[in-house]
Amino acid sequence: MNEAIGASELFVPHPYETPFEISEGITVSFRDAGHLLGSSSVIIDLTENDVKRRIVFSGDIGNINQPLIRDPQYIESADYVIMESTYGNRIHDRPTDYVTALANVLQKTFDKGGSVIIPSFAVGRTQEMLYFIRQIKSDKMIKGHDGFPVYVDSPLANEATDIFINNRESCYDEEALSFVRHGINPIAFDGLIRTLTSDDSRAINSDSRPKVIISASGMCEAGRIKHHLKHNLWKPENTILFVGYQAINTLGRSIVDGARKVKLFGETVTVSAKIQQLPGVSGHADSAGLMKWAESISGVRKFFINHGDSSSSETFAQKLRDELGADVYVPYSSAEFDITNGIVTVDAEPRPIAKKSQHSNENINYNNLIIASERLARLIQNSSGRTNADMRQLTDAINRLCDNWKL
Repeated sequence: MNEAIGASELFVPHPYETPFEISEGITVSFRDAGHLLGSSSVIIDLTENDVKRRIVFSGDIGNINQPLIRDPQYIESADYVIMESTYGNRIHDRPTDYVTALANVLQKTFDKGGSVIIPSFAVGRTQEMLYFIRQIKSDKMIKGHDGFPVYVDSPLANEATDIFINNRESCYDEEALSFVRHGINPIAFDGLIRTLTSDDSRAINSDSRPKVIISASGMCEAGRIKHHLKHNLWKPENTILFVGYQAINTLGRSIVDGARKVKLFGETVTVSAKIQQLPGVSGHADSAGLMKWAESISGVRKFFINHGDSSSSETFAQKLRDELGADVYVPYSSAEFDITNGIVTVDAEPRPIAKKSQHSNENINYNNLIIASERLARLIQNSSGRTNADMRQLTDAINRLCDNWKL
C-alpha cells in the first residue's frame, strides 16, 4: 500500500497535445485514445546520435460513438507502433436502440414491484448508464413510476462521476457538450442519489420503492454490489441487469451462465431474480476500429501487436499484413527489438501463465479434470524417448479411456 501511495504521489499530469521533454532526446506527448476519461495514446520522439525515431504506443483504443467521451483521435505518422488487439478478431454487435431496451427492462421490473440492480464498472460504464437514464427520465419513457430513484452506490464511481463533470470541456464529445451549453448536466437528474457512507449503502435495501441500484464492481467480485446481490438475488420480482463483460471464473459470469445458487459472505443465496444482459456500447474498438486507427498512421516500419489473447493478436496481425502490406511482429514476453538497426534481437517463446486460485463458485471437479488433462498432455510430449512398447501401451490406454467415455 505504501509503495502504491508513494508512486501515485509522483504522477505529473499533462494535457493532451502538449509535448514535454522527460530526458535529453526523449519527448513525449499524449493523444486522446477515446477509451476512458483521460485515456491516451503515447507519442515518443527519440533522438540519439542524430538518429531520430518516433514510437507510438496505442494504449486501449476506444470505440466510436460512445456516450459522453470523444472518439479516438488519430495519429499522423510513426516509425514503430505498439498496438493493442483486444478485439482484433471480432466486430461488435452494436445495440440498435439502447435507451429503449433499457427503458423496457426498467418498466417491466417496476410494474412487478421490483428493482433493477446493475453491477457496473465505476469508471466509464456507470456514467454511461446515468447518461441513458437521464434521457429516459427526460423523455418520460417510464409510465406509472414517476420520479423513480436511482442510487449510485460506489465511492469510486461517485468520485469518477465528479471527475467527468469537472473535465467536461476537454473530454466530452459534441453531443454531451451541447447539453452542457444549454445548462444541462448530462449525467444528473431528479431522483439521483449518490451514497457515500456504509450506513447510506445499507439503507438502500430498506427503500421498498421500485428503484435502480448501480454499484461496483462490474463483475461482482468485490465492493458493495455483493451486498446488494445478497439482498436482492432471491427476490423473483427483481432484475439483475449486466451491462458489461463478465470474465470467466467471476461471480458475475457464474450468474450470467445460469447458476441457481451462489455463495455470498459465506451464505448460500438462491438466484430467483430475473437475470438479463444488456451489453453497453463497448469501450474498446473492434477489428474495424483498430484497422481504421492503424491505417491513419503513415510511415510505419513495423507494427508490434500486443494486449490481446494469442488468437486475437495473430488474427489482427495478419489483417494488417493482408490489407496494409505491413511488417508486423507479435512478440511474447521478454522479446527484444533494436529500433536503431531494425532487427529482433531476442525472439522469445511463449511462457505458461501461473494458474489463478479457484473461485468459490467455480466447478472444482471440472477444474481438476482440466489439470489431469494437462498432466496427460505433458506425459505424451515427454514420451518421444520411450520404447515402442511403452508408447503402444500408452496409446492403447488413452484409446480405451476415450472409448469408455464415448468421446
